[in-house]
Amino acid sequence: MTDQTVAGVVGETLTALGAELVFGVVGSGNFHVTNALVAHGATFVATRHEGGAATAADAYARVSGRVGLVSVHQGCGLTNAMTGLAEAAKSRTPLIVLAAEPAASALRSNFRVDQDALARAVGAVSERVHSPAGAVADTVRAWRTAVNERRTVVLNLPLDIQAATAEPAEPAPAPAIQPPRASDDAVTALAHLLRHAERPVFIAGRGAVGAGSEVAALAEACGALLATSAAAKGLFSGDEWNLDVSGGFATPLAAELIRDADVVVAWGASLNMWTSRHGALISPDAAVAQVDVDSAALGGHHRIDLGVTGDARFSALAVAAALGGPPRAGYRTEEVRLKLRVQGRWRDVGYFDDGDDSHIDPRTLSIALDDMLPAERVVAVDSGNFMGYPSMFLTVPDQRGFVFTQSFQSIGLGLASALGAALAEPERLPVAACGDGGFLMGVAELDTVRRLGLGMLIVVYNDEAYGAEVHHFGPDGHPLSTVTFPETDIAAIARGHGCAAVTVRKSEDLDLVRAWIEGPRDVPMVVDAKITAGQPSWWLAEAFRGH
Repeated sequence: MTDQTVAGVVGETLTALGAELVFGVVGSGNFHVTNALVAHGATFVATRHEGGAATAADAYARVSGRVGLVSVHQGCGLTNAMTGLAEAAKSRTPLIVLAAEPAASALRSNFRVDQDALARAVGAVSERVHSPAGAVADTVRAWRTAVNERRTVVLNLPLDIQAATAEPAEPAPAPAIQPPRASDDAVTALAHLLRHAERPVFIAGRGAVGAGSEVAALAEACGALLATSAAAKGLFSGDEWNLDVSGGFATPLAAELIRDADVVVAWGASLNMWTSRHGALISPDAAVAQVDVDSAALGGHHRIDLGVTGDARFSALAVAAALGGPPRAGYRTEEVRLKLRVQGRWRDVGYFDDGDDSHIDPRTLSIALDDMLPAERVVAVDSGNFMGYPSMFLTVPDQRGFVFTQSFQSIGLGLASALGAALAEPERLPVAACGDGGFLMGVAELDTVRRLGLGMLIVVYNDEAYGAEVHHFGPDGHPLSTVTFPETDIAAIARGHGCAAVTVRKSEDLDLVRAWIEGPRDVPMVVDAKITAGQPSWWLAEAFRGH
């Protein structure tokens, strides 16, 4: 250990454990620990807002598979980060937040808030460096909780403890922890279910992201069609039996095939109201099985007939071994194959183009962008009425190509999510898809994107409103002045940050975007797309059911 203060030891310990990238806003409280991280090899990304730092770190962790790291000042630094932390905690993202904290004796510090309660309130784990003697052990415990339990951890760093001299210690080797394997009885039961299934469908969620090939192999053995939750979009990209996303974003054909399934197996997917369309997407006659490492998740959102506690990868391997025999045709008939080839994508579904001289149809916009973007891309989608268009019309090469921060359903996270994803996948073109409300809410990180020299495409689906509320309340005659806005020149805002920008009202206006894509992409490109707003997005009516 070189820096013998607790702040220095915490930074050195985290880099020794594997911390590579840390996002944050530096104040006096987290100045030394952040510098210690950098001194020992970590790269610091200075965002313009702590909320952007937390959201970018969340996306970085999702795409890279590494632990995300955030550094914030005491009190207000942590409160600024809370929405991003809530999203990460609800998504079970392995994330560590280094939060400075007033000394225990500073009872009247203006920075004092109950940081433990803040963390617990959004589902994060609160930890603390308690003493100079335990600095290394406390830091290691926070790291292992994040990794082994897939949790977001707030590691509080009291200022007086940070400044104290740490007692030398080396991190103990991490124990080898095997993920839980399904019981023999559960494996036998699931194999029996699949052996007798005629139309099985697998729905994989974030819990199956590391098990895509094993789940796909089992699907081939039993003749199952493949689908994902929105958060795991891209997991089965390129598979001819891939239905893409289940739920509100499902194509009409995918919805029809899922409804007709006689067995549905969820792999690391919660089967929540979004994935199951409030349960309407799964036939009441279908047998439903759910595989999850967390037994408390089983049946939490949708009725199940069989719950399997176990890791998706190991469970799929065990079930495949128990299934035995030659592959079964199951749902993989020639008729289904032909339907998927003709109607399997949203762009194959006909629509009436609502565009006019001043506005472009968001479907037309999205299809045109999908055609001109390189295949190697990573797409981050903000929340709002618009979000179905990029989610369903923009294809991605694999699950690392799609970032869907919707567990908390906050708008304003899309731009920072794209920032984190871009740093996790530097060889891919990063695409941020935002609504005008979400873009303007998170616009501070446009400076960060520009400062880092990221060649990011930022597409703003601009309907000059909070479109979800317009379409939810407007049909009943409610006044909408609180959720509609005058026209904003987002392209001018982007140019003010040093970005390239274009206003798009018709397809021909995208020529400048194509030229940017084919060029050096040395600055971000912001597309202010003036979209038609007369119709709600197709998923909205379903999304609001039950609210």
